Amino acid sequence: VAKIHEYKGRQALFLQQEPVELQRLVEVAMIQSTESSNRIEGIVTTRSRLLQLVENKTTPRNRDEKEILGYRNVLNIIHSSYEYIPLRSNYILQLHRDLLQYTPFSYGGKFILFKPLEPYETLIAIEQICDNYQKTLDLEIVDPLILIPCVIFDFLCVHPFHDGNGRMSRLLTLLLLYRNGYMVGKYISIEKEIADTKEAYYQALEQADAGWHE
Repeated sequence: VAKIHEYKGRQALFLQQEPVELQRLVEVAMIQSTESSNRIEGIVTTRSRLLQLVENKTTPRNRDEKEILGYRNVLNIIHSSYEYIPLRSNYILQLHRDLLQYTPFSYGGKFILFKPLEPYETLIAIEQICDNYQKTLDLEIVDPLILIPCVIFDFLCVHPFHDGNGRMSRLLTLLLLYRNGYMVGKYISIEKEIADTKEAYYQALEQADAGWHE
């Protein structure tokens, strides 16, 4: 954690000295993030079609491409407007609505009734996660790099949406990292790192889930 903080301190220097190179990395990371986060969920298209979708040079042809386009749009929103998107339930709902905006599904931007929580508990649980995150962050008693994955894990355990929980968790990870000054996800795809270690990723979730409800 300390080493990551050290690299965070060097960010401003890199941003000032290498603007052209960093813009190239942004473009590469956008493609990798969109491709990788969707691939984890089995949502795929060809490389050429992916590039056209990310660069807004075509319209989606099928459900997978519609979901890929929605992810790209939310990723753009977080990249450009993270300062104005606090971790609140209404913002999470808006991002999820945008994630599924091109699909025919009616549940975009709506929490669902999903076990193990009782139906009435879902919104309350998300609001508690958001409130406790902000309170803990303000108290400065837990390092953000420890707090953020705890928030994301709780979000996944609540599983508030009918579809898109995994993709939303990765988008929220980027959002919270950005809001805490960790901008690396704009230049190096965190989603690709997760996709490349998917087995370990799901194993870690399974191990952490033991006893969560208690």
